[in-house]
Amino acid sequence: MTKYESMLIARQDLGQSQVNDIVATLSDAIKKEGGEVVNVDNWGLKNLAYRIKKNRKGYYVVLNISAPANAIFEYERLARLNEDIIRFMTVKVDEFNTASASSDEASAAEETAN
Repeated sequence: MTKYESMLIARQDLGQSQVNDIVATLSDAIKKEGGEVVNVDNWGLKNLAYRIKKNRKGYYVVLNISAPANAIFEYERLARLNEDIIRFMTVKVDEFNTASASSDEASAAEETAN
């Protein structure tokens, strides 16, 4: 199956449990179409570089997906319909990036401390 990496930004006024529910709904749609979500990396609430739909912050979530194209079409359709998702982007990748953002930040902090 083809590998994809998808990032979505959810509204700032949602709680973490609501963001997890959105991710679970999208993951179920991928599974129904014959794909699988390999990894979910939740980055948490971060500042946006510029306002998007009157939001200054957003919950960032990165999903690594291994699925056929029709599963990605359904995933993106559901993401477009969900009003709590303010932006999303899905790209095709050759292989998944194994390092998460939280571990990248921790290693950068260690390097500056030394």
